[in-house]
Amino acid sequence: MKVYTKTGDGGQTSLLSKQRVYKDHDRVNAYGTVDEASAAMGLAKALTDKEWAVAIIQSVQEELILLNADLATETITADSTLRITADHVTRLESIIDSLEAKRIPQRYFVTPGTTTAGAALDLARTVVRRAERLVVTLKRTETVSVHVGLYLNRLSDLLYVLARCVEQEELIQTVAKEVMQVLAVNQGKGAVTASDVMAQAQRIVAAATAADSVSLLEQAKKLLAAAERKAQEIGVPMVIAVVDAGGNLVAQQRMDGALLGSISIALDKAYTAAALKLPTDQAAEVAIPGQPLYGLNTAGAGRFIVFGGGFPLYSGGRLTGGIGVSGGSVEEDMVVAKAGLAALQ
Repeated sequence: MKVYTKTGDGGQTSLLSKQRVYKDHDRVNAYGTVDEASAAMGLAKALTDKEWAVAIIQSVQEELILLNADLATETITADSTLRITADHVTRLESIIDSLEAKRIPQRYFVTPGTTTAGAALDLARTVVRRAERLVVTLKRTETVSVHVGLYLNRLSDLLYVLARCVEQEELIQTVAKEVMQVLAVNQGKGAVTASDVMAQAQRIVAAATAADSVSLLEQAKKLLAAAERKAQEIGVPMVIAVVDAGGNLVAQQRMDGALLGSISIALDKAYTAAALKLPTDQAAEVAIPGQPLYGLNTAGAGRFIVFGGGFPLYSGGRLTGGIGVSGGSVEEDMVVAKAGLAALQ
């Protein structure tokens, strides 16, 4: 049988229940997106050497074939035999619980990309979320098994926890390898077993995770307090804003007497610093005529600020947000913002 059939050349396809529909039908969009998620999970499976993770991914991919069969069936009645049932949803919840029991807790938003396999799992998670939204849309006009939506919802949670556990193990292995290299240099100074090394590596990773688990809001409060003290010291009322890595406001405060116009300027400085991963005074240097970002200040509805007072925020080499200060001269804004940054060092 040939791969190409030519039966879809007119823009239609056949559902499993034999109905012909257009390829942009809500039902086709839903099961096509589930297929995308399975492909992303396949990428994660190929990138990890964790056999336990591969086993979980493989079993879910097999169940997604059944789930897509349910989605590709237009007519579901009380007598219909469903492929995905409540038992499948319960199984996912059981896996999540078992993974959570061994995961080091994190109290902050995760930025994907710590490891390649973890990044692929996060990609799969976001595609599953999109599939879930498309199923919600489909339910407005079509009949869909309730278990399909529940399964996708739990699956996105599972992929999140799985990504964190895979990352955690890979970090522990990396630390253990570094410890072993140190031991190789210091042979004869005491017997240390491989299990001792792995245990120590896990403690190091747990400690590092705990140190990095301060929420962005807690960090923002420290920034605001330190920046305000500096503004009071120089006698200039300021507006100070902190955003997350996506440019969304985390916290902002306006000191008594600060200019109203500084409210939006401080926020936009923080946004610009996070969006460009660059202090806003450096953005000014590349936004003048003849430079690569000339005209930047007119982009994004004028939200990009190209004068000093905004700085990106980093934690462990990872962008976490930005701080913006407005109310004084450019130099004063920068001094106050730097005082805020110093509070996190």
